[in-house]
Amino acid sequence: RRFQVVQIDEPSEARCVRMLRGMASTLEKHHQVQLLDEGIEAAVRLSHRYIPARQLPDKAVSLIDTACARVAVGQHAVPAEIDDCRKHIDALDTELEIIDREAAIGLDHGARRADIEAKRAAEGERLAGLEANWEKERDLVNEILAIRRTLRGELGEAVDHAGAAAPTAAAAESSEASEAGASTATEAPPAIDREAELARLRTLQTELEALQGESPLILPSVDAQAIASVVADWTGIPVGRMVKNEIDAVLKLGATLGKRVIGQQHGLDMIARRIQTSRASLDNPSKPIGVFMLAGPSGVGKTETALALAEALYGGEHNVITINMSEFQEAHTVSTLKGAPPGYVGYGEGGILTEAVRRKPYSIVLLDEVEKAHPDVHEIFFQVFDKGVMEDGEGRLINFKNTIILLTTNVGSDLIMNLCKDPDLMPDAEGIAQALREPLLKTFPAALLGRIVTIPYYPLSDDMLKAIIRLQLGRIVKRMAESHKVPLEFDDGVIDLIASRCTELESGGRMVDAILTNTMLPAISKHFLEQMLDGQVIERVKVTTEDNDFRYTFA
Repeated sequence: RRFQVVQIDEPSEARCVRMLRGMASTLEKHHQVQLLDEGIEAAVRLSHRYIPARQLPDKAVSLIDTACARVAVGQHAVPAEIDDCRKHIDALDTELEIIDREAAIGLDHGARRADIEAKRAAEGERLAGLEANWEKERDLVNEILAIRRTLRGELGEAVDHAGAAAPTAAAAESSEASEAGASTATEAPPAIDREAELARLRTLQTELEALQGESPLILPSVDAQAIASVVADWTGIPVGRMVKNEIDAVLKLGATLGKRVIGQQHGLDMIARRIQTSRASLDNPSKPIGVFMLAGPSGVGKTETALALAEALYGGEHNVITINMSEFQEAHTVSTLKGAPPGYVGYGEGGILTEAVRRKPYSIVLLDEVEKAHPDVHEIFFQVFDKGVMEDGEGRLINFKNTIILLTTNVGSDLIMNLCKDPDLMPDAEGIAQALREPLLKTFPAALLGRIVTIPYYPLSDDMLKAIIRLQLGRIVKRMAESHKVPLEFDDGVIDLIASRCTELESGGRMVDAILTNTMLPAISKHFLEQMLDGQVIERVKVTTEDNDFRYTFA
């Protein structure tokens, strides 16, 4: 009772930026680099977004400190990319020496040696290109830094962001003037053409940006790019997606998703428009970025939509938090999602959903087969969809405001199949959504449906099915090239044959995967294993059709 409790909350982004601007001069003097204001703003924004485990301003200070040290070292040391390339070449040279020693005693490594020599040559070309770029970048950066020092008027001095050194310099000049008299005027530095120097500086900066692209080897100052590269190393999120391509990726999101999810462009565009509104900061900030229910038959791309979104926005499918709602068919399983309350088994361990979102606040939350969950489980999401928060078992508020929540359901699948039987009479997406309202109300409460956007997914037509087959075959071609360095060729007859075997419309695109996995891949794999057993090398595989079956040609 002798101590007054003072609540100290994490500062907002705007307040944190003001705090860091006050210490920018100290960081610049210590690291001997220039810290741009855009670097401070990027440090606050990106650390707040991608480093949820720590608090502002601590994490932003650590980010700026690391970026300043990296820029300072990078202006004098060998870049990490060049160092890694040199080490890779040394490792390949060591492997070649081992092969030569083993060849001297009669061991045959002809194919392996050729492969390593090809890698060595490719890595040597890459190193030569990197070193050439480094030389050009270093010359440009040195010239940029020299012009900046000239413009600041203190050649060789540390960068003074706040101008704190100006009074000291003025006092020194005054002292010299009193001692040396008129000689000071003769020793003053020559006047510089400031406009010409600024024009030259802008030209050099443009050249440097064009030369570096998204992978700079050396940076003249601590800007948003330097900050983002540190965040990329800390979190694994690609730097280009956060700085240069983030807006472009959001604008082209519908087309990007359409390359992976076939035939559901209406739903993808609706999701993309919602995300664009959020990124433009015109949306309600207290709600999740978007809450969508994807309704349709099995195998039409509902789960694939979540994976494609995570790949396009957050750098990989690992940023999908998948909750199989079929595991929550009893009322008491609510505690598994949000965490057990005090006094119950599991208290303090966190809930499956709340703990995952707390650790990854920027992610896709996929609630799969939501119709199979108990009605009490549905009700805990009312607050999440409405206010963007959920209280876990320990009373902490978990923030869902930066998540995209996707619910998938098979409710109304028969209705959608019947409505889309005749392509000429098939209603648009809005008409199907209205028809789905009645079957959805039989499963979900109206309060839940009022908080989400329902997107019907069409059953797959023949054209959609063939596009999916091409996509799946393309992935097999890529895997075969990576694993065995063997090209796989196929003709249109293969696609038509696979499509004709997809007779179970209820399975959707999963039927394509089943046919490839159970027929084509086992036949190719068997031949590969037999050739490996005989010590033979396959150079090409071609798949055609004959007598309503696949025919394989190995060369």
